[in-house]
Amino acid sequence: MPETPEPPTDGPPALRRAALGTADISFFVVSAAAPLTVMAGVAPVAILLGGIGAPAGYLLAGLTLAVFAVGFTTMSRHVRSGGAFYAYITRGLGKRVGIGAALLALVGYNGMEIGVYGLLGTTTADTAHALGGFDVPWLPVSLAGLALIWYGGFRSIDFGAKVLGVLLVAETGILVLLAGGVLLKGGAHGLSIGSFAPGAVLVPGTAAVLAFAFAAFTGFESTVIYRREARDPDRTIPRATYIAVAFLGLFYAFIVWTVIQAFGAEEVVAAAAEDPGGLFFAAITTYVGPWAADLMHLFIVTSVIASLLAFHNAINRYAFALAEEGVLPAALGRVHPRHRSPYRAGLAQTALGAVIVLAFALAGADPYQQLLLWVNTPGMIGLMALMLLAAIAVPVYFRRTPHTEGPWRTVVAPVAAAVLLTVAICLVVSKVGLFTMASTTVNTVLVALVPAVFLAGLGLAHRLKTRRPETYARFAAEPTEPATDVPEGEQPCPLPTPSSPEPASAPSTQAAPRPAR
Repeated sequence: MPETPEPPTDGPPALRRAALGTADISFFVVSAAAPLTVMAGVAPVAILLGGIGAPAGYLLAGLTLAVFAVGFTTMSRHVRSGGAFYAYITRGLGKRVGIGAALLALVGYNGMEIGVYGLLGTTTADTAHALGGFDVPWLPVSLAGLALIWYGGFRSIDFGAKVLGVLLVAETGILVLLAGGVLLKGGAHGLSIGSFAPGAVLVPGTAAVLAFAFAAFTGFESTVIYRREARDPDRTIPRATYIAVAFLGLFYAFIVWTVIQAFGAEEVVAAAAEDPGGLFFAAITTYVGPWAADLMHLFIVTSVIASLLAFHNAINRYAFALAEEGVLPAALGRVHPRHRSPYRAGLAQTALGAVIVLAFALAGADPYQQLLLWVNTPGMIGLMALMLLAAIAVPVYFRRTPHTEGPWRTVVAPVAAAVLLTVAICLVVSKVGLFTMASTTVNTVLVALVPAVFLAGLGLAHRLKTRRPETYARFAAEPTEPATDVPEGEQPCPLPTPSSPEPASAPSTQAAPRPAR
């Protein structure tokens, strides 16, 4: 896949400008959610717990996150830092909270990715057994995956977008094929919309379904991380965010509904209880054919690979931004001269992943129940906590900053999102045992990691302020370089520089704003 040529620039190499359009960014964020893996691997459990009303849970989660996206994308037009979450939180809630959020983002995204190497090992082993009848050890597969994902992140961002586009079409295509087969044959007993009736939705298991549903959207918010590499980011970033939320919410609900139709409302819960891991494979075998089930096995592996690559790219850009801030070592802020990728950050992330994967393997841990679930769960809760902090930061920021945005975008939607996200976090924490399948002690530790990391970030902020005040002063400052490769004389007017949330005596942290996935 040829890379987009980069015009010559003065100075050290920078990230590739204007490389990503709306579709490219959408590929990154939807791939991170791993739709096929979520559906085939997790949706049967949601059906088992919530019954035929499970599809409505995905719609409710999507609506909540769409409300969050209103204020989130509005901030993206006013805050142009590469730090995304932590930059938004810094603008609204101050540098201390912003640095705490930065550390939480770094740990959260790493948790969401590194644990998935255990899933890569188990899904590959399951696929090899299902298709060839032979056993494959998980550890060599996971280590090979680390090398493959490193290479994908090492190459240019548009190369990664093309790869993810192909893999995403494959994994969503097999689900569409399943849905088409069910619809054409009319399901087990005819098609019904009973899944969306109040009596089916308002059941005790809905809380558990909502917890799983929110987890299924993890990664959609990473659109803003690609701001520097986006074409016309003030338009592409909001579009990609809304497309990701709408697609995931509607697609998840539709696919789960079709699987319920495949077995029938009276039989699907029993089928999910008997063999949750085989529910989707049984459905596609019946309604399409065994060959489609074989393809689904293969595409689950590629779905996991796509999710790993998407999260790897997001982590690299967070680490790159924090290296530019001076919070992480400057070496992590190096850009490859040809591929224009943050390759040093990618090497560090891959090394960290290898250490954690090997540590779990040496301890004799199960790659699914422990490496995946124990590492992923605090990462998921951490990212939800970041969304809550970002939602709170939006109205605080716009209350102090001159702007022309309406109250829906700056107050109503962000406040509503904060309330809904608080409820969502409480649901996930209360049902955390469903995610981890671990003891109360282990669950307590995993949940406690999130506030512990944030508190460590506050401690880091205090250390930076006292020992490296210049680094603290410029943290999350607006960049000065152009946002995109726009010809001279066609730069749009810059937005007003936001006021600092720090006390008046603090040194100014704002550089001149640069002109406007």
